[in-house]
Amino acid sequence: MKPVELIDYIPNLTNQRSVCVVGAAVIDVIADAYSLPYRGSDIELHQQSVNIGGCALNIAFALHRLGINSINALPIGQGIWADIIRNNLSKNGVSSVIETDEGDNGWCLALVEPDGERTFLSISGVENHWDRSLLDNLSIQNNTIVYLSGYQLAAKCGEVLLSWAESISDKITLFIDFGPRIADLSSTQLARLMALSPIISLNRQEVEHISILFPEIAHNKMNIEELADIWFKQYGCSLIVRVDKEGAFYQDNQSSGWVLPFETTVVDTIGAGDSHAGGVIAALASGWSMRDAVLLGNAVASYVVSHRGGDCAPFTAQLRTYLQQY
Repeated sequence: MKPVELIDYIPNLTNQRSVCVVGAAVIDVIADAYSLPYRGSDIELHQQSVNIGGCALNIAFALHRLGINSINALPIGQGIWADIIRNNLSKNGVSSVIETDEGDNGWCLALVEPDGERTFLSISGVENHWDRSLLDNLSIQNNTIVYLSGYQLAAKCGEVLLSWAESISDKITLFIDFGPRIADLSSTQLARLMALSPIISLNRQEVEHISILFPEIAHNKMNIEELADIWFKQYGCSLIVRVDKEGAFYQDNQSSGWVLPFETTVVDTIGAGDSHAGGVIAALASGWSMRDAVLLGNAVASYVVSHRGGDCAPFTAQLRTYLQQY
């Protein structure tokens, strides 16, 4: 599919495969910062908004707005933050199959610098308190795409999620966006995850951390194409590398290559990776090829970074209107 053809294909997004989104729903307090603070400093912030967020929630929103149904396993607790999340989900027509009384949901302070880069300071809540029985009760059909986030895999609950994924691995295609927490995963955890043949999505910074998987070449500089080729030969699982304005590179068992970006004016990058993953998963669930799925991911991410906040994934009509400029 060519970028110009994407507009006509977007209305065809529909579930040919089931999707299950497992992860966090939290609160994002977003503030502009002229620079990041250093130890002992006191900087003035300009608060912009209080949004609901979390990687899994952002993806659940993106899927819903693109017309894809999903089972959303997003623990919702009891407390001020949980009430905000619950009410907002209801208003947006999205629901979670997990409710808990073990505490409130977490929140984070998102500092946005003038160039749009964001830095998170996070406080965990019930989204990192996973119980195996809750996961076992999820209705996972064969050939389901299951999303997991590095934030949960690297938390104390990570073993619960990993062992659950291993127990249903013959039913699912696992999609993992490690995020910045990839550096917190042990080589043993990474090896167990790779054994599940997941689809992995990384950004430019996260690629630097995966050298732990290739100790024999850790000190050699390589380009993304070489890295993806070595990755696939060793693990046999698909890899997507998001490279900002350069677009994205992918490799799976059928093809590989660069997928063009949709250039835009960046307001902030909160939710960029999540929205990209949401677009890719929506396309894969609709039976699209990996190349076309990454193209849709690029388009959705372009829309999101041109708007403030991470919970602003577009509806199909909005995305089609947005893409007219290209």
